[in-house]
Amino acid sequence: MTLAPRLLEILVCPRCKGALEYRERESALDCHACKLRYAVRDDIPVMLVDEATPL
Repeated sequence: MTLAPRLLEILVCPRCKGALEYRERESALDCHACKLRYAVRDDIPVMLVDEATPL
């Protein structure tokens, strides 16, 4: 299952408030400005900076 397009429109990086790229295959949202990856678990984005992984 994928994230809803409307949700993807409003989600931003919690650190820099920049745009995110949805990587459906990896179940992740990438912030290229901060070089962080936010996991998507059970179709729910985990938007916690402390749980993000480096790109």
